[in-house]
Amino acid sequence: MKALVLAGGTGSRLRPFTHTGAKQLLPIANRPVLFHALDSLAAAGIREVGVVVGSHGREIRELTGDGTEFGLRITYVQQSRPLGLAHAVRIARDFLGDDDFLLYLGDNYLPQGVTDFVRLAAADAAAARLLLTPVADPSAFGVAEVDAEGNVLRLEEKPDTPRSALALIGVYAFSPAVHEAVRAIAPSARGELEITHALQWMVDQGLRVRAETTTRPWRDTGSAEDMLEVNRHVLDGLEGRIEGKVDAHSTLIGRVRVAEGAVVRGSRVVGPVVIGAGAVVSNSSVGPYTSIGEDCRVEDSAVEYSVLLRGARIEGASRIEASLIGRGAVVAPAPRLPRAHRLVIGDHSKVYLTP
Repeated sequence: MKALVLAGGTGSRLRPFTHTGAKQLLPIANRPVLFHALDSLAAAGIREVGVVVGSHGREIRELTGDGTEFGLRITYVQQSRPLGLAHAVRIARDFLGDDDFLLYLGDNYLPQGVTDFVRLAAADAAAARLLLTPVADPSAFGVAEVDAEGNVLRLEEKPDTPRSALALIGVYAFSPAVHEAVRAIAPSARGELEITHALQWMVDQGLRVRAETTTRPWRDTGSAEDMLEVNRHVLDGLEGRIEGKVDAHSTLIGRVRVAEGAVVRGSRVVGPVVIGAGAVVSNSSVGPYTSIGEDCRVEDSAVEYSVLLRGARIEGASRIEASLIGRGAVVAPAPRLPRAHRLVIGDHSKVYLTP
């Protein structure tokens, strides 16, 4: 089985970060979201992966390479603009050939991985297989209606009145039959080739479309809040390791990873925390579930439950929490301005101003 990973979306909910970089490269525990997805595919035994890229394709290619780091062989597929999941399958036809394949959204995070799902797809042949999870607001997702045996009956894309609470979470297994389906459908009202429409076409043609339901944690890292929550999940599995320098005036509590080249001095760090190479934490307090990227600076500050991207600086901040700080960003105290008093004073009044 091959895999097709989608990494070409615009990431509108993560602006302004995605104006200057791919959302799939935003870090989770100092490692790009996309890398966690590739690790998951390799662990499932998949070796050939196509990565669909868009406007930030060059950056993704440079960081991800040919896949050797992950034990994979990566082929890149350029998408001119994000025209839907089914469009990505269309343009990847040469790479996919007539092989079964896994379709995976590159900004998804599944801590349990996809090994079990891939095994089920291999053991029980179907034209398509979906991974579903119950959600509180299914109108924000593609939704599947499933019978008692796990057969998919109907699919809808972000319906106003959902027929079920089972949402598609961006993991699909397909047989080559999907290629006829993506050629048969027309763009939706929003101008995209929807994978839900291709799946519904398969159902309408009498092809076997199966569903697997999971209640295990899953996140679409499409917002700052989701990024912070996924970072928390990953850091929960962190193993502490000190490779950088920690001076005698610092205290490290719990699972803390200090990368080679990082420096911690005069600070208190309560894990789980990861501090990237070249970062300096000085006279500061770093609380749990914080990832400090490479070459960051945290000075005279308190930070907790936050993600700092490469080169960010926090100086003199009394408390920063639940924050996502971009690359090269600076957070520092504003200069103290002179006080000004605006007065409307009646005749013969007396006003005493404190200095």
